[in-house]
Amino acid sequence: MAKEDKVILTCTECLSRNYSTKRNKRAAGERLELMKFCKKCGRHTLHKETK
Repeated sequence: MAKEDKVILTCTECLSRNYSTKRNKRAAGERLELMKFCKKCGRHTLHKETK
């Protein structure tokens, strides 16, 4: 069974924590970065994984 951990994605522009998801820690070594819609900014921005 794969080891999955819950991660939180934070907007890089307004620093609001908008999304939470799961990811496989063994398969991916780097932090997750996705283009997601930020409700506070009102547009698509880069969201990065936080600790």
